[in-house]
Amino acid sequence: MLNVAVLDDYQNIFEKIINVDSLSNKFKFTIFNHPIINESEAIVSLKDFEALFIMRERTPITKTLIENLPNLKYIITSGMRNNAIDLVATKQKKIIVCGTEINSYPTAELTWGLIIGLMRNMKHEIDSMFQGYWQTSLGFELKGKRLGLIGLGKIGSQVAKVAKAFEMNVSAWSENLNLTHANDLGVLPMSKEDLLSTSDIVSIHVVLNNDNYKNLITKKEFNLMKKSAFLINTSRGPIVNEKDLISALEKEVIAGAGLDVFNVEPLPQDHKLRFLPNALLMPHIGYVTVENYTKFYNQMVENLLSCLDNKPKRLIK
Repeated sequence: MLNVAVLDDYQNIFEKIINVDSLSNKFKFTIFNHPIINESEAIVSLKDFEALFIMRERTPITKTLIENLPNLKYIITSGMRNNAIDLVATKQKKIIVCGTEINSYPTAELTWGLIIGLMRNMKHEIDSMFQGYWQTSLGFELKGKRLGLIGLGKIGSQVAKVAKAFEMNVSAWSENLNLTHANDLGVLPMSKEDLLSTSDIVSIHVVLNNDNYKNLITKKEFNLMKKSAFLINTSRGPIVNEKDLISALEKEVIAGAGLDVFNVEPLPQDHKLRFLPNALLMPHIGYVTVENYTKFYNQMVENLLSCLDNKPKRLIK
């Protein structure tokens, strides 16, 4: 019987999706509902396990951790890309790493939830309703506004299509922007500086790989933006310099921010962002849907069974 750790199952979903009893002859599952605080705790907690089921970019699977887990043979992650796994170390120890499919459109959908939430002051109005008030602010219309997309890949393209349905003007920038693709979507290519200075909403949809986009948005970029503009980040926290973001929100350099990702997750309870009225915050739920989790956990089990048959599926190399 294989010892399997299911990490970071914050909402205790695994056993609702997977019939653990039906697999009891093959696997012994141990479920971790709370984040593992640090590497030392991870080494102690995971030393007896032969397989790890992990949610991408939650618990870091570092070289030191891998070297201190003598029984580890398999790592199965949600998604086919996980920057939190040291793949060089897994190769050295001949640990098999597999991934799963993932639906990208839930993140695009949440992006629009954040945009509309900010444009129509939903956080403020919902709070006011519970306090007994009625119509305490004025919102803004989307039609005719400019949406600036930093990144026009799979998710950015989906966001662009919805923007066009709202009759917005859409522009885009990235280091490797496909001009033909942008033209097909009716999206205007721009320099980063022009996009930031002309957009009413700036939404981030680039992939953070090997720090290539880390600190892409700093004080310099905030100062280029309109005072009335909103920033949306559903990609990765470190793309935006968090200290500069907090300063920009406190000083009202920009009107507000809608965030689903942060430098440290879960976001500490005393974090400054939690107390800013012009920050609309979500707990990294862009991909957290019934459909995605069903796909993740079923394919994780499928992958592990395939590994035991020496025919591993969805290998990450």
